[in-house]
Amino acid sequence: MADPKPLPFVYQFAAGAVAGVSEILLMYPLDVVKTRVQLQTGKVTGEEGYNGMVDCFRKIIKNEGFSRLYRGISAPILMEAPKRATKFAANDAWGKYYRNLFNEPKMNQSLSVLTGATAGATESFVVVPFELIKIRLQDKAQSHRYNGLVDCFTKIVKNEGPLTLYQGLESTMWRHILWNAGYFGCIFQVRELLPAAKSKTGQIWNDLLSGAVGGTVGTILNTPMDVVKSRIQNSPKIAGTIPKYNWAWPALGTVMKEEGFSALYKGFLPKVLRLGPGGGVLLVVFTGVMDFFRKMRDGQVV
Repeated sequence: MADPKPLPFVYQFAAGAVAGVSEILLMYPLDVVKTRVQLQTGKVTGEEGYNGMVDCFRKIIKNEGFSRLYRGISAPILMEAPKRATKFAANDAWGKYYRNLFNEPKMNQSLSVLTGATAGATESFVVVPFELIKIRLQDKAQSHRYNGLVDCFTKIVKNEGPLTLYQGLESTMWRHILWNAGYFGCIFQVRELLPAAKSKTGQIWNDLLSGAVGGTVGTILNTPMDVVKSRIQNSPKIAGTIPKYNWAWPALGTVMKEEGFSALYKGFLPKVLRLGPGGGVLLVVFTGVMDFFRKMRDGQVV
């Protein structure tokens, strides 16, 4: 299949928004479980502790109700549109920049990784405040303090200061740099290895597979940063004290020292189940919406 015609930024923004919201509506409960497991430190027994993904699902539904699996979804819903739109638009813009910088007529594997990493850093500036509010609402120990997204935002700004909304920016940047580098780098490589699609259905399967592989590799690379990001953002600012989890790399060392290397992969299973298939869903929806826009611009859609 020939390379698709490029479209202006506004179309990429809209397609990224639709793709992101579609993915989160399908996968959000896995994100709640992932966060709960990541925030758990040491061994916690009884109904307060989680022995893995299935146990966490069971206890949340049993003790807090099924609706708790969607607690805080308003923050990521509001975040996903600009986040995914920024991801794909930045990836396209940085790709053009690097091709011109290195005088490369076409994208290659190295440029795909570099472009994805830079797009991830760009994306992190958009998502940090939403991520912080989402983490606070998802945490069982803190959620009772807030009556939803607006109340959480107001109390954080009032009690901890507006800059707290960007607490965890450094770890978020590392998380997104690693994930996007793996995601977009793998998408390029897997697409190159797969047979060229000869039909629309074949293209969907290629996108689903390459997106799923990219999402899985990205998750393997960035889970340790995701663990420390969750803990950094869940640490309220208290005047005169230094948070236990503050900067990304020292926080990695703290977690390994106190809980072992495996703790850096807490929540990996629900995370990879979300972002592996979720990466495929994301790419399929984005590609489908972009194709629709191209047909609309060409007058093929009435």
